Amino acid sequence: MSVVALLGLVGWYLFSGRGAGLLPQDSWGPWREKRESYGWTVWVRVNSWSDAAEAEGNYGKAEDFTLRAYGTPAGATNLMIGLRFTLAPDGELTLDEARES
Repeated sequence: MSVVALLGLVGWYLFSGRGAGLLPQDSWGPWREKRESYGWTVWVRVNSWSDAAEAEGNYGKAEDFTLRAYGTPAGATNLMIGLRFTLAPDGELTLDEARES
């Protein structure tokens, strides 16, 4: 019975998105250009087996970032021009101007 519980826990971990980094490369869809704004180009891919997405963005050769939304949203802020990128596990990418606290 403990083996069944362990397999259930491993299955939940992988397919909920939290363990997406452990899934095979074939489970990831192709990279797609999602947004080109303010000089930034962002590419996104979504995992077909779990609730996970990855994004890579670059601003020419000057700056880049990687987001991994494995089960929960991930975000990055560019302080130079005040932009905030947020990636949801379903691959939705939003871009907002950062606000000072």
